[in-house]
Amino acid sequence: MHQESFIQFIRYEKRYSQNTIIAYEKDLSQFYNFLNQVYQVNSIEQVNHQMIRSWIISLVNDNVTSRSVNRKLSALKTYYKYLLKEKIVFENPLLKIIPPKTGKNLPEFVSKEKMDELFDEIDFGENFIGVRDRLMLEMFYYTGMRLSELVNLTDNDVDIPNQKIKVIGKRNKERIIPFIKSFGLSLLNYKTLRNSEIELDEQSNYFFVTEKGKKVYKRLVYRVVNSYLGRVSTLHKKSPHVLRHTFATLMLNNGANLNAIKELLGHSNLSATQIYTHNTIDKLKSIYKQAHPRA
Repeated sequence: MHQESFIQFIRYEKRYSQNTIIAYEKDLSQFYNFLNQVYQVNSIEQVNHQMIRSWIISLVNDNVTSRSVNRKLSALKTYYKYLLKEKIVFENPLLKIIPPKTGKNLPEFVSKEKMDELFDEIDFGENFIGVRDRLMLEMFYYTGMRLSELVNLTDNDVDIPNQKIKVIGKRNKERIIPFIKSFGLSLLNYKTLRNSEIELDEQSNYFFVTEKGKKVYKRLVYRVVNSYLGRVSTLHKKSPHVLRHTFATLMLNNGANLNAIKELLGHSNLSATQIYTHNTIDKLKSIYKQAHPRA
């Protein structure tokens, strides 16, 4: 089937992330099921824009959010690009589709004061778990890396003497993130404690590990971040991604160049980074109102 060859294409040639591949598989299966049930169509060559439009309407009627609908359309657009490239189809019915409008959700972030409270006043403990959990939070805050990037860090990626970390991001794109000297001391302290107290898995070389020496997993890291952020923040979202937003927003607020932040975050284009300027503008408006004599 074309669907299967497409998944192989985005996995091995485009090198999409595993999460994206799973989402695209699910979206395309849902689309094909709809075509089969409503139109008795099993071949993508028979699909027209009216069928796609009716699929969108059915999703909206099922209370699927505009953001989720657009994500599904994004999967379908990528699929049609592949089909056109392989000359499986010769027209793109999506050109006649207008996607539903979505409101702009500005990224939530934790204030510097709350982050200072987290690291200065919360007791993480001096044992391995406490030191590791604090360092994972610091890693997100000081580097802005993604959850998947953190759990896949190896000892070889963390260059403490030269104060830099190599990160393998989306589509296996490599980037280097520098860090400050004080954070290097935290990294060294954790690594020393880990090597002395934990029996490491000889088959792996992962930097962050469990008490059993195995690679940390996403759910564990998410749970740690959610728990500790909950002690200082009332944000609805208390995830590792919020710390990534926090890193970017505070860097921008303190004068960092937008292109530099783009490189540090591993964004493929500047438009993904520009959303953080909205938070900065809000801060500037607040300062303006407080400082201008006629405000």
